[in-house]
Amino acid sequence: MRHAFPCGTPTLDFVGTLQERRAPVPIERIGSPVLLDSWFVESGLLDERPGSDQADLRAAMGLREAIYSLVSARLVDRPLPAGAVATVNRQAAGVPVAMRLGSAGTSRSGMTSQALTELAREAVEITAGGDAALLRECGHPDCTHIYLDRSRGRRREWCAMQACGNRVKAAALRVRRRR
Repeated sequence: MRHAFPCGTPTLDFVGTLQERRAPVPIERIGSPVLLDSWFVESGLLDERPGSDQADLRAAMGLREAIYSLVSARLVDRPLPAGAVATVNRQAAGVPVAMRLGSAGTSRSGMTSQALTELAREAVEITAGGDAALLRECGHPDCTHIYLDRSRGRRREWCAMQACGNRVKAAALRVRRRR
């Protein structure tokens, strides 16, 4: 499967694996251990599939929702939810992915829990650091991706121009043409 990575950081892309959160039936992109494994590899967190199981999938989804709670709170300047903070801190205290330098470059290996630790640590950095001020939610009405706006002037409106941005602009053009 080809996963999408429009948010500019693995942690926010991971949060985006549950798409269209406000829809009656959100779109789940990591709904099985195999899909979770492929996400880890495609995101570059791991070089090889870790062999996730159902318990790993539950842990991943729990962490994803905790991170979403934290970045959502930061978006609207609310206090961070204590349960989400505890979940992220617990995972961030784990063992990170092993990186090795070799003749062919670097390699990244580990288990699912180690990849989740990497995501949790980045979530801590984003929500507690200066990047929190750069958090934005996509302007497309159906999209719920949260991204870091590092654009010049901080005026980025969409998670990805080639997806949501084009859809919004095309819809506006159709409305103008009908008038």
